[in-house]
Amino acid sequence: MKRLTKKEEIIMNHFWDNGPLFVRELRELYPEPRPHFSTLSTQVRTLQEQGFIGHKAYGPTYQYFAKVTREDYKQRSLVRLIDKYFDNSYINAVSALVKEEKISVEELKELIELIEKEK
Repeated sequence: MKRLTKKEEIIMNHFWDNGPLFVRELRELYPEPRPHFSTLSTQVRTLQEQGFIGHKAYGPTYQYFAKVTREDYKQRSLVRLIDKYFDNSYINAVSALVKEEKISVEELKELIELIEKEK
């Protein structure tokens, strides 16, 4: 799965938050100054070509919808990040969080308890 650009991520967040949308409805979700309709339409079609968005035809008009869930995208992004920057080691990733004091020992203990409960 391709990584989304900042603009693509904004569009996907609108779909994830609001469900299926026509481009004109999508455009209305933006603050002023809103992107031009044709620019937004092109970006949506690009996301469709990449497999992130699907559509349903209503005559000559298309209503678009997310084909990838936010959770699936986050999970795949995390896996890609750990693979690329931590030699595919989750231990290295967690160690980095501990070293940078982004996660405490107490939080690690909570994670261990959650894992043990699920097993």
